[in-house]
Amino acid sequence: MNTSGPAAGQGLRLIPFRGLRYVPEQVGSLAAVTSPPYDVVVRPDGLHHLESADPHNIVRLILPQAGTAAERHRQAADTLKRWLAEGVLAPDPVPALYVYEQRAGDILQRGVIGALALSPASEGVVLPHEDVMDDVVEDRADLMRAAAAHLEPLLLSYEGEGGPSGATAVIERVVERLPLLTTTTEDGVDHRLWAVTDAAERAEVQSDLSRRQALIADGHHRWATYLRLQQEQSAPGPWDFGLVLLVDTARYPLRVRAIHRLLHRLPVDEALRAVDGLFRVRPVDGPLPRALDALGAAAADGNAFLLAGDGGFHLIDRADEALLARTVRADRPAAWRTLDATVLHSALLDDVWQVPDAPEHIAYIHAAEAAVEQAERRGATAVLMHPVREEVVRDLARQGVTMPRKSTSFGPKPATGLVLRSLDLD
Repeated sequence: MNTSGPAAGQGLRLIPFRGLRYVPEQVGSLAAVTSPPYDVVVRPDGLHHLESADPHNIVRLILPQAGTAAERHRQAADTLKRWLAEGVLAPDPVPALYVYEQRAGDILQRGVIGALALSPASEGVVLPHEDVMDDVVEDRADLMRAAAAHLEPLLLSYEGEGGPSGATAVIERVVERLPLLTTTTEDGVDHRLWAVTDAAERAEVQSDLSRRQALIADGHHRWATYLRLQQEQSAPGPWDFGLVLLVDTARYPLRVRAIHRLLHRLPVDEALRAVDGLFRVRPVDGPLPRALDALGAAAADGNAFLLAGDGGFHLIDRADEALLARTVRADRPAAWRTLDATVLHSALLDDVWQVPDAPEHIAYIHAAEAAVEQAERRGATAVLMHPVREEVVRDLARQGVTMPRKSTSFGPKPATGLVLRSLDLD
């Protein structure tokens, strides 16, 4: 990514909005109504846990449960209207940008939440790095359209100056003030939120961001949804902006983790038989952290994957060159052709294992422990991945080359439910 970014006035444009927030007196606790992003809540037991944490947990909006898609979307819209009428959620009195902080152990992330103008996307100012699935975008669009709301912010990263200047200077002044809210979620992360209503401070933030471009760190499907809904409009309006969290990674570096695959209908023994002669296959000792260390060591020398689900761990690496030449597209940069996700999808899933990229065949799971546990319980195969380096992601995004979907997991991700954006208020 170009550190200097675009010329002033041609970069990111972030505007304030009247955030919808939970009224603390109406809920058990702020922690009990929050959730991870919708695509991280992948397990039914996780969804049920959140639903039971508080009757007003945000998952009832982002992941409503009903018989059909239309019923789910209508239910979310009706729930949002009811919570507003009952005073469970209420809009802030004036438009604001919001400073958001997450802290846990040695992790400290701070950024600014606002409504980002969508038009720069076509000018290479907001850079996607992963492909999306049309059916997921369609579902998210139907939900946003029905609710007329942005229920959770995207996570965007940009490169500032590496010191307390511009937007970061405003953030670091604001965090010395009394926050709007503070809560600790069950994962041990402390969250704080402040409103920035001062015109001079907002102008300082915008002046800095107008020289920047951003990488979509998390939320590609939601970004594609924003753009689709904007294109449906015949006149300027609130759909021209999308809810985002912007983080200066020169000041607050993100962490990049892998997203693992669970192959529902492929047992480990079948997966291993199919790769015999096409990859080197070796058993590695557990427990899981030790096996992941072995994966990391192998990934330093080339493509490598860790298979689990039969009670053991199997490292596969050193792919057959003829297989790669036959299955991996040659019209992409070398950095794309050698991605683990590229080799996994092009060579293994599409060719060797012939596993369709559909929900009934593949689940995408962020936690290695959860992937292994589910594979062992279901007689399936967990394919554990090693994280890709952030600079590779940036370089490919700058070239306009998207990676296979779910190639990376940037974090920490913002908690869903701390601030929402109603399009009826803007």
